[in-house]
Amino acid sequence: MNSLITVSIDKAEMERLVQKEIKAQIQEINADLIFWDLKELCRRTCMSRSFILERFFYHPDFPKYKVGTKWLMPPKETEEFLSNWLKRQLRS
Repeated sequence: MNSLITVSIDKAEMERLVQKEIKAQIQEINADLIFWDLKELCRRTCMSRSFILERFFYHPDFPKYKVGTKWLMPPKETEEFLSNWLKRQLRS
């Protein structure tokens, strides 16, 4: 006797759960650093230093603080800025 098993997946619920888990993982990764420097920003965004400097680093709303000769960025504020910045690029 053969039996069939049927599985149905609620795509919207699956996407919600995946997004929730991704956010949790990102928060966990970011919890280890209080500030990012320019090198870390490059690593996190997969963008080159020259691209960052040319495209958004000097934007007045970009959250950066100069301490001595080093630029520091708070991760949460920086992520929020970058998310909004990217959305604006897609509309252009």
